[in-house]
Amino acid sequence: MTGLDPSRDEIISFAAVPVEGGTVVAGGSSTAIVRPERMPSAETIRIHGLRPADLAEAPPLDEVRDLILEALTGRIVVAHPARIEREFLSVALRPAGVRLAEPMICTATLAGQVLADRVGRRGAETPLSVAVAALGLPMEAPHTADGDALTAAQLFIALASRLDWREPQTVGSLVDLSRG
Repeated sequence: MTGLDPSRDEIISFAAVPVEGGTVVAGGSSTAIVRPERMPSAETIRIHGLRPADLAEAPPLDEVRDLILEALTGRIVVAHPARIEREFLSVALRPAGVRLAEPMICTATLAGQVLADRVGRRGAETPLSVAVAALGLPMEAPHTADGDALTAAQLFIALASRLDWREPQTVGSLVDLSRG
């Protein structure tokens, strides 16, 4: 994204990594670069590395929307943090007359529940880098859509597995826990 305010910032890259049966689906990822209406600031470029030259020839959001819808349709969205992703996806899907389906699982909040003793953040959103470090997971290409999506997918599997080991989980129980 070009920033964190969905009222003025835009999606500039998208990635979705499907998880089925507790496993990342190899080859099932969807990813796209999106040309924004306004190019990102220098500060934002330093974070995600996408320069105006990288975005100039990319398709606009209107042409990427179907890919986003295809990646999300019939799935429960898992995001880190879900509140930001929900806001941006809602804005992106609104012109197509589509509402983002609920529930959504927030790995940032779920990590705060599961890893509270390790990271000292019970109930608070735990940053992605802190959560994966606490579990000894790799941080895949930080601050890129595909890297963060893969990292969040792996984090979700690890968190859900830890919870399921303690007590069998359902999607509903994971959603409830991710709400804090």
